[in-house]
Amino acid sequence: MYTTIEQFAADWTNETMATQRAMDLLTDASLAQEIAPGHRVLGQLAWHLVTTVHEMLTRTGLEFASPAEDERAPQSARQIAQSYRIVSAAMLDAVRSQWTDQDLQRATNMYGEEWKNGLTLHIFISHEIHHRGQMTVLMRQAGLRVPDIYGPTREDWLARGMVPLL
Repeated sequence: MYTTIEQFAADWTNETMATQRAMDLLTDASLAQEIAPGHRVLGQLAWHLVTTVHEMLTRTGLEFASPAEDERAPQSARQIAQSYRIVSAAMLDAVRSQWTDQDLQRATNMYGEEWKNGLTLHIFISHEIHHRGQMTVLMRQAGLRVPDIYGPTREDWLARGMVPLL
């Protein structure tokens, strides 16, 4: 659970940069990559990360601009990536300008449970990491290069003349 705005801001900045690297590598063709028949495709998964920023955090009382929370993802990878860039920055600005550290201790009804705002921010980041991991698997299946997230990728190792670990 976060106890200061700046703790959250530091983590969010790192995580959103990693997610943005993944979003920026998506192609229009890759958006149709399926998880499994009848499940989300890569584009819908990426769009879920865009829309969840607003859907989840406005439940706490934060107010910020967001792309429309349409059910279906846009067919443009560039539009999804740009929408993520905009909403991520708007949310962080809202947290910094509308809350103080004390607001992180305030509880809000989140999906039928009472969560302190600091916990909501922690769960929000965990949600982001979870779905970003799903995206990277689908990106590989779609033939895209996966960005480094917490360390070099297989392609990074090879580019450095190193033997990747299996």
